[in-house]
Amino acid sequence: MTTNSSQEELRKLSVEMRYLEQTATALQQRISMVNATLTDLAYANATLDGLEKEKENAEMIVPIGGSSYVQVKLVNPDKVIVGLGAGVSVEKTLTDAKTTLKERLVELEKALQSAQTQFNQVAERMNAGQKRMESLLANVRQGNA
Repeated sequence: MTTNSSQEELRKLSVEMRYLEQTATALQQRISMVNATLTDLAYANATLDGLEKEKENAEMIVPIGGSSYVQVKLVNPDKVIVGLGAGVSVEKTLTDAKTTLKERLVELEKALQSAQTQFNQVAERMNAGQKRMESLLANVRQGNA
C-alpha cells in the first residue's frame, strides 16, 4: 500500500473513530438515564408492595426529596396516581398500578440490554479501528523513513 493511500485511509479512520466516540458517549448517557429510571421504578414498585400491607388511616412517613420526609395518613390504600408521561397522570387501583410499573420495568430492562449491546458493538468497532490506525501509522512512518 502506498503512503498516500495509507494517509487517506488514516483520515477516514480518524473521522470514523470520532463518530464512534460520540456514539459511545451518547449510548453511555442513555444507559445512565435508563439505569436511573429503573432505580426510580424499582423504588416505586417496592413502595407499592409496602402500601399493599397498609390499612386505611395508617400513619406513614413519605419521602419528599432532599432526605426530607412528611408524615401522612393514608386515606385510600387502593388508589394510586400513576404518571403516564408528558405531565399526564391517571388514578389506578393498587393492583393496576403495580402491573403498569412492572410492565415499564420490563420495557426499560429491554431498552437497557439493547443500549448495552449497541455500546459493546461500538466498542468493538473502536478497538478494531484503533488497531488498524496503529498499523497504518506504522506503514506511513516506514514510508517516510
